Amino acid sequence: MAIGLYGKKIGMSQIFDSDGNVVPVTVLELGPCHVLKLKREDGPDGYNGLVLGFGETKEKSLSRPVLGTLKKLGAPLVRHIKEVRLKPEEVARFENTKVLTCDLFEVGEKVDVTGWTKGRGFQGVVKRHGFRGAPGAHGTHEYFRHPGSVGNRTWPGRIIKGKRMPGHYGNERVTVLGLRVMAVFPDKNIVMVKGAVPGPVSGLVFVRKTVKTKAPRRAAVVTFD
Repeated sequence: MAIGLYGKKIGMSQIFDSDGNVVPVTVLELGPCHVLKLKREDGPDGYNGLVLGFGETKEKSLSRPVLGTLKKLGAPLVRHIKEVRLKPEEVARFENTKVLTCDLFEVGEKVDVTGWTKGRGFQGVVKRHGFRGAPGAHGTHEYFRHPGSVGNRTWPGRIIKGKRMPGHYGNERVTVLGLRVMAVFPDKNIVMVKGAVPGPVSGLVFVRKTVKTKAPRRAAVVTFD
């Protein structure tokens, strides 16, 4: 996993680029994230990693194992903890780092944003899966937003697993890949990315440097025998 920062979603807005075009952006408040521990490949952990902490909390809100670990490390009481892997050449860069801020990102680069979608509770198939529903006329009576027939004959005699049915909708962990950073304000811990980000306003997000890059398109080669 690439290096990243915890933060929260502020909301959506729009800015103008250098050509005067309107660009929809999501405003994120990222960091500051405390570096709780630096793990090394040649140490007891056996791999290179960085343990990050974000958000203030009270001692009573933490479990005994987490509280004991934070006190052992001499770290502040943080609400969210996440570990990211580091490449061998990145270990020296974060050796003396105590806090990571949003200046970790640069304007123009692409990032991946992970968040939890809005929870919508128990929903039917029309809202959850986009079903069309039953006709509104021609004898339809008290049957408009129903899923329709879901049964089977003798075989298999049951509902196939994975059938699109009513159920819990939302509150899922979703990652949006390849969002471009449009603006960075280190003094206010604000980063603006182009496009939408999952989650409600003030929802927790994790922003990392993108791990997938689009391969360049190759021109077709035509040969004649």
